[in-house]
Amino acid sequence: MKSFDVTLKSITDVKNFVNIVNKYDFEVDLTSGRYVVDAKSIMGIFSLDLGKPIRVEVHTDAPEAICEELKPFMA
Repeated sequence: MKSFDVTLKSITDVKNFVNIVNKYDFEVDLTSGRYVVDAKSIMGIFSLDLGKPIRVEVHTDAPEAICEELKPFMA
């Protein structure tokens, strides 16, 4: 598992983030405070406080490819 923080500042950022995450078949979670949502769910992401960084947890042994694609969102 790999964890890092991202910032999603606009609706376009959320849409692009979800499109990237959905390309992968492993689980990706987003954590904000005590809330955890599926990173593949646009509705779930909009339920979080997007005003502060969000913790991403990638559940795979080889997270290099997704981490590279998500670099523009990393806080």
